[in-house]
Amino acid sequence: MSAWTAEQLETIATTQDLFVAPFREDGTTYGTDTQTWALVVGGTVYVRAANGPESRWYQAALAQGAGRVRVADAYYDVTFEAAGPENEAEIDAAYEAKYPGSSAVPIMQGAGPKSATVRISPR
Repeated sequence: MSAWTAEQLETIATTQDLFVAPFREDGTTYGTDTQTWALVVGGTVYVRAANGPESRWYQAALAQGAGRVRVADAYYDVTFEAAGPENEAEIDAAYEAKYPGSSAVPIMQGAGPKSATVRISPR
């Protein structure tokens, strides 16, 4: 597994949206890009599914374990894995810092989205 470069992490950290496209069931066709809010915490990229574990992109990401993301008009082949409760408080704080004043932040800090936190790594 490769690592994000400092430049890629900076782009992800400062760009409002990251679009995820897990593979479809065939394991080769990318799914539809889905808008998410990505965060960088401790050099790791995280996203949460706003609709919790029922989110279709979340379910596909975990089932397939790979796909791609788009950020700032660049595509990256990635792996997806459930993050669990690791860095939960830091991720909550990162949402507040990156999206100050947004009414969506408390939603992303709720139990459903927290239980659907995904770690994204380049492949």
